[in-house]
Parts: sequence; structure tokens; C-alpha cells
Amino acid sequence: MPTIITRGAMSAYAMGFGRSAAAGQRAIFGYGYTSSYTAITNLVSSTGVVANDTTGVGTARQFPAAAGYGTNKAIFGYGSTGSTTTITNLVSNTGVVASDTTGVGTPRQALAAAGYGTDKAIFGYGSNATFSGWTGVTNLVSNTGVVSTDTFPGPFATPRYYLAAASYGTDKAMFGCGQLSGTQLASTNRVSNTGVVADDTNSFTGGRSGLAAAGYGTDKAIFGYGYSSSVNISNTTLVSNTGVVGGNVTGVGTARSRLAAAGYGTDKAIFGYGYTTSGVSMTNLVSNTGVVATDTTGVGTARYGPAAAAYGS
Repeated sequence: MPTIITRGAMSAYAMGFGRSAAAGQRAIFGYGYTSSYTAITNLVSSTGVVANDTTGVGTARQFPAAAGYGTNKAIFGYGSTGSTTTITNLVSNTGVVASDTTGVGTPRQALAAAGYGTDKAIFGYGSNATFSGWTGVTNLVSNTGVVSTDTFPGPFATPRYYLAAASYGTDKAMFGCGQLSGTQLASTNRVSNTGVVADDTNSFTGGRSGLAAAGYGTDKAIFGYGYSSSVNISNTTLVSNTGVVGGNVTGVGTARSRLAAAGYGTDKAIFGYGYTTSGVSMTNLVSNTGVVATDTTGVGTARYGPAAAAYGS
């Protein structure tokens, strides 16, 4: 069984998650919580235009993770229906979501995922259903969308939840921030181009949770928004193509947490949805130089706790 650290139940702030190492032309937001669990999806065009709701496929749930794989496809995985699950849903290169696939590994929510190795993906970390226990296990995804069994964390890779992940440097990935019990973390864990997760590095300026992350500019990453020091924030942090984490950039757009992010248009990114005092449907585009645009009135059902990934070629 994987290592699970257990503490008393606590309130939750959730995340959105990273994208494939392969730069997709389009993106997809999916799942989340409205007044109930949902499986709806919203496709994003190669110019960053978000489409109306598509009727959901698969089990409705919140706080899954998503990433690209196989250069032009994507995968949603894990999440909570009130109890945690391991189910996955593959996304074709045209944005069609497949029905549930029986899951592999530890059931969990509030985990993160990203692409690595140009055509593979990794799911990592997460919490149990009551946010009273957390893990650092990872599950690699092959270039055909097959999820592997649990890989156990190293002794210096902190188990946590409410983190984010994104690809950088064309073939590597990074997990960043998150929460451990009542502590918000500033640490990162780099992922090699073979899917090996490194020990903790204290990289961010201040801890945060409930943030989202995505690749941009073909080989860099951006982490943004989230929850820090008891308030929602809109700050962003850029990561270079060698994995160097920059300082906080004053935020643009509405401060919020429990959102998601993905790349689109091969070199740009989009943050979307999230939680302020309730679920929202606004988006913020990110240029190929990492500049975040002001709010765009959202399309689709307002919600929080979705996941997002790049897909298509």
C-alpha cells in the first residue's frame, strides 16, 4: 500500500492542473463542481476561444487532474465523487472524451498532472476523500494512454495535495506548491524526461495552494492564482526552460483558487474557472511571453475543481 499521512479533517481549496510536454493546438476543461459533481467539458480553440458546454462523458466528479500524452491526446484521471476514485477518461485528438476506464493506483483527489518526455504524462500526489490524509505516489502514463501502478515517493519528496504541475524544457515537468495539513508549501519537485521525481526544492516566494499551472512559449511554464495566507490571490510565477522558478508577478484578473490551466495554440496558455465566493466561469489568456490578460467573461457552466489539458495537432 502507498504511504498515506493522516491528520484531522480540514477545509479544502483545490486546484487545476498542468499540460502535456507536447504543445497542443487546442485545450479542454472538464469536470468540477457546480451545485453538484459534473462531467461537462468545454473545448478551447487554437485562438483561445472557449466553447459552450459539451454534455459530459464518464463519472461526474471534482478535483481530478489532466495532462496531454501521445503528442496530441489528453487524459483526465482520479478525483472525487464524494469518495475518491481512480477512473480515467481518454481524450482523442479531436477533443472527444471516452467513457470511464477502470483506474490504476491509489484513489485520490486534489492531485496534479503534467506531460513529460515529449509524449508521456505523470499523475502525482493528492488527498483522500476527507482531506485528512495525503500521499506522494505518482503514476506514469504511456504514450498510448496506459496508466501504470503506483511509484512510491522518495524520502525527501513531501506528500501533499492542492498542488499544480506543468511541463517545461520540452520534455520535463515540475510539481509545485500545495498543502500539507494546515501548511501551504513553496516547494517544487522536478520530473526528469524519464518520469523520475526529484526531492523537494524550496523555489517559490511564499507558499500557496489551490493554484493552477500550464506550459507556454513552447518550453516554459507558468503557475498562477490560488490561495495564500487565508486569501485568494492572482499572482503568477514563471518557470524558465531550465526549471528556474522566478519571483511573484503582480496578478492580473480576479483572484481565485480551485481553477485549472492548460496550453493552447502551441505556445500560449489559458487559466479558467475557479472559486471566489462561489464557482466562476471567467478565463485569462497567457501570451507566448507569459503575460496574463485581464478577465474574459466566461463561457459555460460556472464551477470550481475542474482539470484542463492541451490536445490536438
